[in-house]
Amino acid sequence: MGLLERLRKEWFILGIVLVIAVARLEPGVGVKGGPLKPEITITYIAVSAIFFNSGLSLKTEELTSALMHVKLHLFVQIFTLVFFPTAIWVFLQLLSITPINEWLLKGLQTVGCMPPPVSSAVILTKAVGGNEAAAIFNSAFGSFLVFLEMLEQDCSKHY
Repeated sequence: MGLLERLRKEWFILGIVLVIAVARLEPGVGVKGGPLKPEITITYIAVSAIFFNSGLSLKTEELTSALMHVKLHLFVQIFTLVFFPTAIWVFLQLLSITPINEWLLKGLQTVGCMPPPVSSAVILTKAVGGNEAAAIFNSAFGSFLVFLEMLEQDCSKHY
């Protein structure tokens, strides 16, 4: 496999590395209120564009077919929302006896309990040729479940 062919095949990973390198060299471009306005472009435009593009590229039959994979969806949701947070909790118990900053551990715990970002799950699944319809469903459904849990937690404070 030639170099140019390899670069074409690995365009997504190369793009991520390039963006990280540029961000390292010029971090002010992506800060809140900076020229890219990430509080608007990422929060609203990028995520919407990814969903729109994914939706356009999916056939209705693919989405319907993906919804029927109940075992897959159960596995993904249990792994994402039960197994992974539990594994992170065990890992944090081990790290808590080390001199690592307490706030770093709290941040890791928070991230470990969050579902994967919808945009990342869809893009990475598409990049490796996976079941994009199932990725869209599981990402959206997982985010919805976390939202319901947060809503329930917030509501329980008032009663």
